[in-house]
Amino acid sequence: MDVMRREIAICTRMLVDADILEYSGHISSRLPSGDAFLIQPVDDVRSNLDPSRLLVVGLDCEVVEGEGKPPSETPIHAEIYKARPDVGAVAHFHHDPTTMFSMVKGRPLLPMKNHASRWADGVPVHFDASHISSVEQGQELVRTLGDSNAALLRGHGEVVIAESIVALFADVVHFVENAKALAQAGLLGEVEPLNGEDLERFRSTFNREKHARKLWAYYSVTAANKGVIPSEWLYE
Repeated sequence: MDVMRREIAICTRMLVDADILEYSGHISSRLPSGDAFLIQPVDDVRSNLDPSRLLVVGLDCEVVEGEGKPPSETPIHAEIYKARPDVGAVAHFHHDPTTMFSMVKGRPLLPMKNHASRWADGVPVHFDASHISSVEQGQELVRTLGDSNAALLRGHGEVVIAESIVALFADVVHFVENAKALAQAGLLGEVEPLNGEDLERFRSTFNREKHARKLWAYYSVTAANKGVIPSEWLYE
């Protein structure tokens, strides 16, 4: 669990440094037991998150271990873990340049860059713009998410899921990159998204785990050099 705690803290701080995560939003990781997960206390500042502060929370959203209250939107994480055994990590964040694709009619978040093959089947938009703070709201979000690997919350933010914290970090970075690329390409003229054949060709040559580790190494060493994370976290 120590490695997992450290990875969540590193991921959280790096996403803050990348201007993706800010004063709210949260990262979680399912524990090996499958019936609980790690998540930060609601009042802890994301840019200074310490591994020791993470809470162990059950799938009923009750704190099992640790001091403090979990975020009000913890049901997002709990209900996804209940419904999707393939998911090992969840990110909920509020990135306006990405959220805007939930605000404009007829402008879905299309795959523009090759790493968007992760969302080749589309990015559903959840109808509820309020805080997802109850079991019922979490279950509604799960129904919107379906088999997808990400969803937009209308006028609210994003949910991205992955098999591990390292993979989740890469996915969040690419999710935001893709949204920015689509917005910028639209300024030039009619966009031409990658089609199913393009994305399948990319996937056939792509080593997801290797790529995620490459991104993690680059961002974490850069973060340590900048003082965003303690350098000893990279080697413990």
